[in-house]
Amino acid sequence: MNIKNLSGKKGLIIGLANESSIAYGCLNALYENGCTNIIGTYQSPKSLQYVKTACDKLGNINLVEFNYTDENSMEKLFEYVRNQFGNIDFVIHSMAFADKDSLHGKVVDCSAEGFISSMHVSCYSLISCCRNAQKIMNNGGSIITMSYIGAERVIKNYGIMGPIKACLESSVAYLAAELAEYNIRVYAISAGPIATRAAGGIADFDELIKQAELNSPMKRIVTNDEVGNLSAFLISNLSSGMTGQVIYVDAGYFLMG
Repeated sequence: MNIKNLSGKKGLIIGLANESSIAYGCLNALYENGCTNIIGTYQSPKSLQYVKTACDKLGNINLVEFNYTDENSMEKLFEYVRNQFGNIDFVIHSMAFADKDSLHGKVVDCSAEGFISSMHVSCYSLISCCRNAQKIMNNGGSIITMSYIGAERVIKNYGIMGPIKACLESSVAYLAAELAEYNIRVYAISAGPIATRAAGGIADFDELIKQAELNSPMKRIVTNDEVGNLSAFLISNLSSGMTGQVIYVDAGYFLMG
């Protein structure tokens, strides 16, 4: 897919983990369409080796460690981005977290601590991201986050992340409305199940994959590259008349009851 006007764009991808991660699929798609001015984040020194191995296949990616549990770290991250690029054109927010008990247990049994930590990392971080991005998106741009159909339907073993993702999608709508006057567009991509490292924390994830293959109209699951291709379109000027949408990349699974 050849998207116009990406070669001069600059931005940030939050949440690189390894070659199978959705964030990496986005990075790869942007590189294929000429966008190389990208800063990517990794979670910890332990994960750096996997992120660097994947990114080295594309080129010399500027990687920075980002502790997403600390509000000050978000401000420091964007200060670093400003110092490197000045203005930016896009942010891809690909991060979520729930502890094992909150993810695998019943929503009714979720602790206050589990709920708050999941909400902070998975949803509030997008709000914080938008607030900081606004300061260095002087020419407008795109902010993209990642959701899942569990925001709308009860998905077995998805636990508290269902309500969290529902809050995330609602936040996208409000953020899109508030930032539109600055020509900043905000989107959520709702991807089908992809075998990422994060997804490995969901119990019986193989069964979730199987059900998606059987029940989607296209009889398959999607790839992180397909999610990346959509992100490239949303970052491009071709999507200039869109904002606030939750867009499905799930082989049509969302259509089925």
